[in-house]
Amino acid sequence: MTTPHFELHAGALRLALRPDLGGSIAGLWHRHLPVLRCTEPGELTGARQSGCFPLVPYSNRLAYRRFRWKGVDYSTQPNFDDSPHSLHGVGWRRPWDIVSSSALDLVLRCRHEGDADWPFAFEVRQYFTLTPEAMRVQMVFDNLAEIAQPVGLGWHPYFPKRARSRLHIEFDGRWDSDAAQLPVRKVAQGGIDSDVMHLDYDNCFDGWRGVARIRDEKMSLQLKSSVDRLVVYTPQQRDYYCVEPVSHVSNAIHMADPQAHGLRSVAPGESAEAWMQLDVAVL
Repeated sequence: MTTPHFELHAGALRLALRPDLGGSIAGLWHRHLPVLRCTEPGELTGARQSGCFPLVPYSNRLAYRRFRWKGVDYSTQPNFDDSPHSLHGVGWRRPWDIVSSSALDLVLRCRHEGDADWPFAFEVRQYFTLTPEAMRVQMVFDNLAEIAQPVGLGWHPYFPKRARSRLHIEFDGRWDSDAAQLPVRKVAQGGIDSDVMHLDYDNCFDGWRGVARIRDEKMSLQLKSSVDRLVVYTPQQRDYYCVEPVSHVSNAIHMADPQAHGLRSVAPGESAEAWMQLDVAVL
């Protein structure tokens, strides 16, 4: 049986996608050099092992798998190992359909009916475009529910950790977390400018300027997005790190003013959208 996947090629860049595994990116290569964490698409077994997957309709942790919205209490199912929280929304756990494709463009669609994972119906599309210098992804979310629903959008890219991997990112503040890995306080921090080997973050950062520079001995990347927050995850014992453009603070739905922390209330029939672009230059 042939594994369902799709590839885009532009110049030296190759982008491989697995629509059936959460609309995820199996890999992005510059010739044979991995730009993201890469797995040949036929060998990929799940979105969490991919190079990047979509975050919709929320990112990061939804505390203790429950929330209150418009005066009504809701719950979500476990979806991430033994975590007491649900994580990263539902898009990464659903198959996506190919709507249209060409040599340089691909449109994927995921339709979600309200269920125990997320109570509200929606449809979301990802628009992938590849040029010889960059990969761009746009996400468009349509609310199909009968009431306004809370919405956050983003992506979860994984980057290979190489000998001199370095981050340069400017933002306003860092959210520190409690023992349950939930943000509890915002502290001032002007940015990150360091080798990844020296970092130990699993934090959401606020007031991102919209460009993250990622560099190592092999390539120089610029990650740009329409959103103004990032989750940075730099596990010291792993061979990857994550720089995740997101539209809201982690667990914003439990904060006193969720919309002030980036969560949107999208009315029935209305849309929300975001985009991410990764510019690639080989040294």
